[in-house]
Amino acid sequence: MGSTPTELPCEDVADNRSGVGGGISDVYGEDSATLDQLVTPWVTSVASGYSLMRDPRYNKGLAFTDKERDAHYLTGLLPPVVLSQDVQERKLMHNLRQYTVPLQRYMALMDLQERNERLFYKLLIDNVEELLPVVYTPTVGEACQKYGSIFRKPQGLYISLKEKGKILEVLKNWPQRGIQVIVVTDGERILGLGDLGCQGMGIPVGKLSLYTALGGIRPSACLPITIDVGTNNEKLLNDEFYIGLKQRRATGQEYADFLHEFMCAVKQNYGEKVLVQFEDFANHNAFDLLSKYSSSHLVFNDDIQGTASVVLAGLIAAQKVLGKTLADHTFLFLGAGEAGTGIAELIALKISKETGAPIDETRKKIWLVDSKGLIVSSRKESLQHFKQPWAHEHEPVKNLIGAVNAIKPTVLIGTSGVGQTFTKEVVEAMATNNEKPLILALSNPTSQAECTAEQAYTWTKGRAIFGSGSPFDPVEYNGKTYLPGQANNCYIFPGLGLGLIMSGAIRVRDDMLLAASEALAAQVTEEHFANGLIYPPFSNIRQISANIAASVAAKTYDLGLASNLPRAKDLVKFAESSMYSPVYRNYR
Repeated sequence: MGSTPTELPCEDVADNRSGVGGGISDVYGEDSATLDQLVTPWVTSVASGYSLMRDPRYNKGLAFTDKERDAHYLTGLLPPVVLSQDVQERKLMHNLRQYTVPLQRYMALMDLQERNERLFYKLLIDNVEELLPVVYTPTVGEACQKYGSIFRKPQGLYISLKEKGKILEVLKNWPQRGIQVIVVTDGERILGLGDLGCQGMGIPVGKLSLYTALGGIRPSACLPITIDVGTNNEKLLNDEFYIGLKQRRATGQEYADFLHEFMCAVKQNYGEKVLVQFEDFANHNAFDLLSKYSSSHLVFNDDIQGTASVVLAGLIAAQKVLGKTLADHTFLFLGAGEAGTGIAELIALKISKETGAPIDETRKKIWLVDSKGLIVSSRKESLQHFKQPWAHEHEPVKNLIGAVNAIKPTVLIGTSGVGQTFTKEVVEAMATNNEKPLILALSNPTSQAECTAEQAYTWTKGRAIFGSGSPFDPVEYNGKTYLPGQANNCYIFPGLGLGLIMSGAIRVRDDMLLAASEALAAQVTEEHFANGLIYPPFSNIRQISANIAASVAAKTYDLGLASNLPRAKDLVKFAESSMYSPVYRNYR
């Protein structure tokens, strides 16, 4: 999907009268105020009484003080008790823990987000390890599958083919103007669940709640978007509760033109510095979109680049345990799609920078297996373009166990989206060839993981260094407790986004992803290694994000791609001070 004669560069269609520079203006001082300063809850006019309680951005529920109730016409509209935010948080966590079905917890949290924004984020930040699997993988996958049935109130912006030719007008319907991050999906490849069409909205909504909770981006600066170009999912097309267009997916030129109109409208409405994160697009579109717009927009694909960055961080950290360098390893991937090739390319780039060897040489240490077997040079003509760099000289090998025995990898990485493909035979072969085999089963949700943590530790007799995409519980084996590492993109994209925003980045480059990986790996301590971890615990994720943001921002300044000048003297402190706080404000 390259540029075609029918497409104009975005600059040629932009309306220069918009005057938007992409920055954020805190008109009423709400976010720049210190916590002890009084702020006025402005909406379009001062919110009072009944309307104030129904605005999630300002609602505090029973935490409104008697003075605030008098000043804002709330007296009598609430029971007389005044509860602090901490008490509200304890009550809600108690209620959430009563639910035995994860989807019920998800729905309760989404209701809270629509009712009381600050309390939602306070809950998420303070209980991140417990709630992350609810608002993100694996529960968000089930939520997307059932989105039509559980749909209550629209979140985010839906742009369908019916809006072709007027996408800019649709963007202007969104009430917030100072958007810094857009997460957009077309719903074609949601997690490992396939084409969920318009119901993929759960992914942008979930990702952006994590941008705020983990990376400190203000909720009002985040915009979830689902682009509805139809669906090829027969079940959804025949579902009376389906919320999207009931037609087959647009493809080819129609699809390319629609996405081009969208990208131009985003840049025109929000400026040069708005970050557009592509999420869960199918392979054939994901690579093309990233390649096409990376030179003209601030774009990032979490499935290709975020996954690569977080996996590379785990590999860098693991070298401290193994006493090796990345160049000492042979890597074998099961899966050669967005995630697999994205990770492979970043590993090759990192080894190239460490050793000075050309990237064409470092790629030869990395092998990929797809549905037809090992990717080798004799298959090159029939391969998709993104697989071709990984077609090395070797006899054809039809399956994974054959590839493990032939290549003898030290690192096995699963990005196949197919569960239980790291069989006992495969894992035992890894353990036979390596004292400490490094096994990463990255496919989401949990049901699609290539193997479980328990299988990896048991089949290697406790010798594996294991990481997964979805969370696994600690494993007891031979009297020892093993803590599985989670190679979760949440480690990377919130901090990366914060770093891009605070530096005023105008483009994303691979060096920024390497900087994020190295910053994450640097935060794994000896104590973490002793517990078998190659990632730091999520309980400290905001500090982790601040350090990643500082490293990404520093690299952005070094590359000359930053527009927020002058550069802050202490970028870590600047990152911390830039983060949104969910603590209630006091109203005058």
